[in-house]
Amino acid sequence: MTRRLREALPESATLVATDLNEAMLAFAQAAVPAEDIVWRQADAQALVFGERSFDVVVCQFGFMFLPDKVQGFREARRVLDSGGLLLANVWHSLDANPAVGAVHALLARLFPDDPPRFLEAPYGYHDSERICADMSAAGWEDVQLEDVCLQDLAPSAADFAAGFTLGTPLTHELAARGSDIDAVTRALTAALIPVGGDRPFESQHAATVISAVR
Repeated sequence: MTRRLREALPESATLVATDLNEAMLAFAQAAVPAEDIVWRQADAQALVFGERSFDVVVCQFGFMFLPDKVQGFREARRVLDSGGLLLANVWHSLDANPAVGAVHALLARLFPDDPPRFLEAPYGYHDSERICADMSAAGWEDVQLEDVCLQDLAPSAADFAAGFTLGTPLTHELAARGSDIDAVTRALTAALIPVGGDRPFESQHAATVISAVR
C-alpha cells in the first residue's frame, strides 16, 4: 500500500508509513527504498502524532487486529485535520472468503484438540453494525461502508497454501505444535484444489471498504 500511495501522490505530498512491529517496518523500508517516505513505529491505539496532523489516514487490513478498535478509530480521527479522510478496509467472514475458509477448516481437522486460530482475527471483524457502532463511539458521523469482492489468481494451489504456512503468523502456530510444515502445506493444497483449481489457483476475496470524513 505504501508503494502504491507514493506512486499515486504528488511529490509535494508527505507520506508517513507506520507499523507496530519494527521488523515489519525495516522489511518494508528495504522493499520500498523511496527517500521521500517517513517510516515510523507507531501503535494505532496511541499514535505518536499531534492532533490534526494529516489530511488522509489509510489503514490496510489493520483495524481487525486492534484489541481496542474504538480507540483505534478515535486516534485516527484525532490526527486528521477538519475535512480529512479516513480510508480503511476489513475482511468479510471466512465463509465469504472460501479459499481462506478452506484453510481454516482443514487446520481445525488436522489439529482437533488445539486448532490454530490466527485466521479468526483478520476475518472476525466484519459485522457492519458493529463497525458503525464502534466508529460512532469514537466520534465519527459521516461513515460509508462499501462491500467489495474481487477474484485473484495465484500460480498454483500449492503457492497459495505455502503463503499461509510460511508467510503468516500461522507459521508460528504450526511450529508451536511441532508440525511438519511441508506436510501441512501438501494437505492444504489438496483441500484447496476443489475450491479454486490447481494451476492457476483462483480465489475470491471479500472485504468492506470504510471511508469517513472528519
